[in-house]
Amino acid sequence: MTVATTSEHHEEHHPDLRIWGLLTFLCSESLMFGGFFATYLFFRGITEVWPPEGTEVELFLPAINTIILVSSSFVIHLGDVAIKKNNVMGMRFWYLVTALMGAIFLVGQVYEYMNLGYGLTTNVFSNCFYIMTAFHGLHVFVGLLLILGVVWRSRRPGHYSATKHTGIEMAEMYWHFVDIIWIILFTLVYILTLF
Repeated sequence: MTVATTSEHHEEHHPDLRIWGLLTFLCSESLMFGGFFATYLFFRGITEVWPPEGTEVELFLPAINTIILVSSSFVIHLGDVAIKKNNVMGMRFWYLVTALMGAIFLVGQVYEYMNLGYGLTTNVFSNCFYIMTAFHGLHVFVGLLLILGVVWRSRRPGHYSATKHTGIEMAEMYWHFVDIIWIILFTLVYILTLF
């Protein structure tokens, strides 16, 4: 039995389950965020004034941040489309643009924190606000590392191609997850506080 035959035989019996592993991880993260959202809604329901006076949220900067982050989902998908056409340079370009958009989102979030005028322990609302947005920010940061990791690995000739791009798809799936979570969080924390 040759090395090539052994390799082919090995692949037949051990399918690539990395995507399923990522989906399982994202489901567990969804449950964690779901717990945060349920807690937030519970406290909102039992508190007379929400958010309490002095801990209002600004809508303008977070709305701009939301547009940037949601748009980045479309941009990262262009990278996936590029690699499926064997365009490694195109994939790198779109992934770097996505990373830049994610970094701008994080800078905007830090700027918002610095100008809110209240902290983590001011009241229940501020506690929920900081924990949920910071936990999401951590996920954005991890997503940036994944995207930059894909770009770094793409330097090796043949590492990614039209037929070999699981790492690219996984980074894209994770980034879409981060965006979906932000849309829910933005709706709960920013939009619903207007009503």
